[in-house]
Amino acid sequence: MGFILAAAGSAVGLGNVWRFPYVTGENGGGAFLLIYLGIVFSIGVSVLIAELIIGRSTQLDPAGAFRKLAGGAWPLVGYMSILTAFVILSFYCVIAGWTVAYMAKSIAGSVLLSDLEQVGSAFDTFITDPLEPVLYTALFVGLTVFVALGGIANGIERAARLLMPALFIILLVLVARSVTLDGAVEGVAFFLQPDFTKVTWGTLLAALGQAFFSLSLGMGAMITYGSYMHRHDDIAGSALAVTVLDALVAVLAGLVILPAVFAFGATPSAGPGLTFITLPSIFAQMPFGSFFAALFFFLLAIAALTSSVALLEVVITYFMDEGEANRTKVAVGAGVATFALAVPASLSLGIMSGFTIGGNVLLDALDYMTSNITLPLGGLLVALFMGWSLKHKGEEEFVDGSALAPALVSAWRFIIRYVAPLAIALILINGLGFI
Repeated sequence: MGFILAAAGSAVGLGNVWRFPYVTGENGGGAFLLIYLGIVFSIGVSVLIAELIIGRSTQLDPAGAFRKLAGGAWPLVGYMSILTAFVILSFYCVIAGWTVAYMAKSIAGSVLLSDLEQVGSAFDTFITDPLEPVLYTALFVGLTVFVALGGIANGIERAARLLMPALFIILLVLVARSVTLDGAVEGVAFFLQPDFTKVTWGTLLAALGQAFFSLSLGMGAMITYGSYMHRHDDIAGSALAVTVLDALVAVLAGLVILPAVFAFGATPSAGPGLTFITLPSIFAQMPFGSFFAALFFFLLAIAALTSSVALLEVVITYFMDEGEANRTKVAVGAGVATFALAVPASLSLGIMSGFTIGGNVLLDALDYMTSNITLPLGGLLVALFMGWSLKHKGEEEFVDGSALAPALVSAWRFIIRYVAPLAIALILINGLGFI
């Protein structure tokens, strides 16, 4: 249970609670939800199983795992995933810091304004400030390091056992508030009733990308967590449980945000600003809005923390496996390095906005590089490695310790060899702008 909650915590993050509702809003609601769930429980869970197999079979970090299983150039996939995890962690902590700041600002009521323009202006003023976002980033990096210092059992699993149930309780409270608002039924219908006339090629690509990223695939986190599984733990059952929890959080987040958006006449396709601009204006018009706003941003902070700990653990495990280093020294050192990259990422939205890479400020450039290139490339190579390099050894590992897996092994083999590589290649090609 500790492993499942920790792995689910890694998967459940800002992608589920922040990104999923607005991507659903941009892509027509119910039809997108149905396609997303179909992809998560076929392609997503198959790649998740592959990463857990790589970790469990070697009990090593991503680079060491590929080196032990195949050697040659394959360890480069592991090194890429470790670097990806570190880069994502750096800008992830910046955005996670915003959630902590907005929790505090919601309690004070300073961002709960009914005028959308004023809320947008307040958000822009905050993220471009040279000091305040950096302080909240430092706080969040410190929290992440603090949890990681406890190790797997006393740090990550203990935190997951506390934070994941808290996350679900808060989600359910917010769902109850949202769906009982006057006019919320229209938002519920938009989210749960599929209208396939709204489905386009873009809808399918968006669902593919969201399903892949929401499960924390391609960044070494699941390989790392898999390395801490016992040798004959049930991979199929664990992967399915993690996927169910991950999808459930996304669905509940949709039921929190979209009914409220419709109840107050806002647009569901507001994009990334839905959380930090549209929602504060909605909370401002809601009875006990300050309380529910603070609760919502606390929920976001929890989701972000469980993911950031997993990202940091990828880096920690690598240095501990490769150099037999002390956890405390590695965790603190990795935290300092993360903050060192996070500071310019945060400042790139303000005083360093003149420095761009490929036309993007640093935070957006780091996001683009990982989301559009290294994550899908890592996932694609994992699928090809499992399906065409390990082959039967991977299948033996899949069924080892699982009563469920023997009935699924043929379908899993087909997906991991053919369907997953094709689907992830489409994500990669789309991310590079060729579709």
